[in-house]
Amino acid sequence: MRLADTFQRLVGDGAGIRFTAYDGSSAGPAGAPSTMEIRSPDAMRYIATAPGDLGLARAFVSGALELHGDVHAALKGLVRYSRQDVPWSERVEILRDLGPGVLRRPPVPPEEAPHPWRRGRRHSKERDAAAIAHHYDVSNRFYELILGPSMAYTCAVYPRLDATLEEAQAEKFDLVCRKLALQPGMRLLDVGCGWGGMVRHAVEHYGVTALGVTLSRRQAEWAQKAMADAGITHRAEIRFSDYRDVREGGFDAVSSIGLTEHIGRRNLAGYLRFLHSRLRDGGRLLNHCITRPDGLGRDRTGGFIDRYIFPDGELLGPGVIVCALHDNGFEVRHEESLREHYAMTLRDWGANLDAHWDDAVAEVGLAKARTWRLYLAASRVGFDLNTIQLHQVLGVRLGPDKVSGLPLRPDWGG
Repeated sequence: MRLADTFQRLVGDGAGIRFTAYDGSSAGPAGAPSTMEIRSPDAMRYIATAPGDLGLARAFVSGALELHGDVHAALKGLVRYSRQDVPWSERVEILRDLGPGVLRRPPVPPEEAPHPWRRGRRHSKERDAAAIAHHYDVSNRFYELILGPSMAYTCAVYPRLDATLEEAQAEKFDLVCRKLALQPGMRLLDVGCGWGGMVRHAVEHYGVTALGVTLSRRQAEWAQKAMADAGITHRAEIRFSDYRDVREGGFDAVSSIGLTEHIGRRNLAGYLRFLHSRLRDGGRLLNHCITRPDGLGRDRTGGFIDRYIFPDGELLGPGVIVCALHDNGFEVRHEESLREHYAMTLRDWGANLDAHWDDAVAEVGLAKARTWRLYLAASRVGFDLNTIQLHQVLGVRLGPDKVSGLPLRPDWGG
């Protein structure tokens, strides 16, 4: 059987993908918005020896497989329409057609090379620092190309369907500030502060004094310069530090935007107790993070994300996070899903990468740029199809009088 026909057999017409292969074969609808090109036998070997997202990622990152046209549409079609019920007899038949050599795995792409630090205890300070550096200390310029002027690498909040990415990121930071009821003179702790977007917004627009901490040295350096350029270093401090090393207390509010994914279920309670200990009575915590749709499956991310993007990341169900907040000193007062907003955010990041493709390749190399093209499109599919979500949860530290200090109804809009 010809290679393109094999792929068509496993995926079907509903995916809207055309297949072409190095053996000269082609299959699928001629006018499809996306084409999958199988460029070499290595593509088949990667997929056969690591079924699922990891094998496809290895083939794509190495260049043995190419996606032409709309990459997001292609991946969405593969996820929705690939056959999951292929009987063993048919699998054996396909392997026989492909030949025994298909089960010899090619060399793993160097971007997936194992890191010695992953042998240590999961979520120790040392291993967390190495994992964060692996993902974030790539190149500030590369992130500027993708994220745009806001340098916000978390889900935006789109006030309108036609809002720009910058408008949506500003609205995200402002929504967090409103939920935290920030006022001039308050003290804010932003854990996992990234390039300092939340700190800067809160200081400039709400008159607070803010401390941001990040485990990425390059993020900290970029953010420190941004605060200096904005003339707000007297009220905005960025530290290259583990959040667990913050000694100050009595904060009026804590924002955690995109950090919980790196914490892990085993450390979730300790993480929340630590944040609780840094708040004054009546202080609020806003936790913003990617979650699973439920708490029933495995916490760890899939092979592609874990080995190429976010080492050691874990996604928990929103109910797990809400229960953990209640069990560790907080009263949960509000929760909402922003799933569709993250799909739109990833759409805009992907468009930025495409628009600056040559510069991105020059900055980090072709394989890394291809990894990110796949990552952004695949993550967008996850939010589209509700296999991952984004939740904001607002909690308050109650004092002895048990007064929350919140209004009878939410007053932050959005």
